[in-house]
Amino acid sequence: MDEEFVVETWHYVLAKHAKAMCALERELGEHHGIGPSEFEVLDRIVHHDKQLRIQELCEEVHLSQSALSRVVARLEKSGLVTRGTCDSDRRGVFVCITDEGRTRHAQALPTQRAVLNDVFADTPVPVP
Repeated sequence: MDEEFVVETWHYVLAKHAKAMCALERELGEHHGIGPSEFEVLDRIVHHDKQLRIQELCEEVHLSQSALSRVVARLEKSGLVTRGTCDSDRRGVFVCITDEGRTRHAQALPTQRAVLNDVFADTPVPVP
């Protein structure tokens, strides 16, 4: 693969990521009182439709364990998730979404999707 193409692609990805994160921060914060990381955690739990271990979430949301713990603490303080320990392994911590968390996620989902649609509207689609 051409090195220049790879570098240009990398710059494109970084620019799109920055634009998406800024827009998500603004729109999710103003309209739903959560940030992109909080939304992503709620989204992953809803997607799996089960309680998830912190380690499982960490792999999916691409945050360090300490950063994820801070996000989960904010969500817990807001009443959107609860934390519990695993009965079979006391070292394991599960995160469960609350009814209020499901409601907030459902309300924020169209906002998040609209932002992503806007950010990626001009992305070229590969022809098969």
